Amino acid sequence: MTLMSGASAEPIEVKIPGTVQSLRMIPLPGGKAAMSQTEVTWDVYDVFAYKLDLTQEQQTAGVEASSRPSKPYGAPDRGFGHKGYPAIGIHSNAAVAFCTWLSAKTGKKFRLPTEAEWVAAAGEQPEDLKAAAWYRDTADDKTHPVGKLKANAFGLHDMLGNAAEWVLAEDGTYWVRGGHFDSHRTRISVSFREPFNPNWQRDDAQIPKSKWWLSNGEMVGFRVVMDLS
Repeated sequence: MTLMSGASAEPIEVKIPGTVQSLRMIPLPGGKAAMSQTEVTWDVYDVFAYKLDLTQEQQTAGVEASSRPSKPYGAPDRGFGHKGYPAIGIHSNAAVAFCTWLSAKTGKKFRLPTEAEWVAAAGEQPEDLKAAAWYRDTADDKTHPVGKLKANAFGLHDMLGNAAEWVLAEDGTYWVRGGHFDSHRTRISVSFREPFNPNWQRDDAQIPKSKWWLSNGEMVGFRVVMDLS
């Protein structure tokens, strides 16, 4: 997927029915897809994870219990901050399930970005990295509220740093891109990629390990893509 410089259309606000939450999507040149302007935040992810879109009766009855996350390990935000902060410690399976849920709620097709889409949308490496990304030198060992630093040429925030982001590689596996708040500046790069690391679940005592949460993966989040055609 090739992108021209600059955003191609006005942002699309996608409201999640039955909630006060919405996602701001940036259409990508070519008109076939839009990408969330920021990483998915706790504000939105909590609705999915804690079944806040269901009635109390539905929650008690266990509606959709198997398709929603299990109880997280302690405070899932690690005390970094919640409202307006990127959802972190998210397994790729959970990110995919979130997209399935969001598609059903909105009637639109949501998914994780392909690696090629993500790289194209990330654009060129920022000349002033500190103005565009939270990383080890600037982040104070934690994530930060999304959208506070300079957007890239397409109007996307935090493509680099803050939380690393799940993408779907060409071979069908999931990788993370962009580096994160604890990354050395050499890894805050459009080209840096990292596969799933078993150490991200080092302290998970479950057998098998959780398909929802990364007990030691507090650096891993995601953003979503919406198909437009």
